[in-house]
Order: sequence, then structure tokens, then C-alpha cells
Amino acid sequence: MTTIDWAALAAPSLADLEAIAHETLFGLPLSLRELADGVVIQIDDFPTEEVVRELGAESEFDLLGLFTGIGLAQGAAVAQTGQMPNVIHLYRRPILDYWAEHEETLGAIVAHVMIHEIGHHFGLSDEDMEALEEKAAAEA
Repeated sequence: MTTIDWAALAAPSLADLEAIAHETLFGLPLSLRELADGVVIQIDDFPTEEVVRELGAESEFDLLGLFTGIGLAQGAAVAQTGQMPNVIHLYRRPILDYWAEHEETLGAIVAHVMIHEIGHHFGLSDEDMEALEEKAAAEA
């Protein structure tokens, strides 16, 4: 039996979440990975106050992730001069808070948020992704 030194454990860091996010990205089918090529993954503790306000969130803990940029459906297949890169933002503290309140693994939560934000890169709405998730759950 392995003994865990609980006193030495710390909450996953920004770098830990970034590693999980990259593992998720590299675990996607090649066709999806190629479409997400060039998307930057940014890990922050929280969304900015401006993002919270713009999205009408009640709290900085309400957002686990965010896609910023121009999705493929809006013409991002060819970058424009001076265009900022497409970015998937993951918010560490809200993700950890969600993890503490649910019985999912941290890896599963980060993967879900990553895939959701990649869906925005592909031009899918929240409603589109919810319908796909419901269909997949019904078929499982």
C-alpha cells in the first residue's frame, strides 16, 4: 500500500492546469487538433473584472473558461495582419471550486471546459454544444 504525504500536497498550480489542458488537446482526434492549431491556452487564477462584467456573471467564480478571438466559422482559418491569436482561457480558482463541489475528476473537468471552448473556436454556440452533449449522453 502506498502512503500519501497529505501534509505535502498543495492545490494544483497554474502550470498543473496548463499540463492537463495540453494533455486534453493532444488527446483529441487529429482532425480536431489540426483545426485547433495555433489556439493559445492561457491559464489564469480568475477572469478579469472586465470579462465578468461583459459576460454578466454574478461572480468571478461563475466562469471556468472563455474563448477569445475569431472562430473558424467567422473566418479565422486565415489570420489577418495584426490579428491577436485565438485564446482558450481556463480559470484555475473557479475550476478548483467546481472540482471541490462535484464528484468529477479534475482532469475530466478541465477536459470538458477545454472541449467546450474549442467548440466556440469552431463556431458552436452554448446551445449547440449542450444539444450535442445531451445526444451523446442519451446514446451512451
